[in-house]
Amino acid sequence: MATAMATTMFAFIGTPGPWQVIIVAMVVLLLFGNRLPSVMRSLGEGITEFKKGIKGGETDPKVNLEDKRNDDTE
Repeated sequence: MATAMATTMFAFIGTPGPWQVIIVAMVVLLLFGNRLPSVMRSLGEGITEFKKGIKGGETDPKVNLEDKRNDDTE
């Protein structure tokens, strides 16, 4: 019953067109553009940690990053 009410409540909105999607994307980019690189970096580290967890790899990703940095400087 609740889903039927929700669909009728938002039935007038319809699907967003390409221009609406572009405008929303630009607004989001303007609002969160300065934090976007750090968010993407965190997302990448999370995905890497998830894949390592599935394979049974290291538990601490920071240890691997520090080891790689130390190997590069030597």
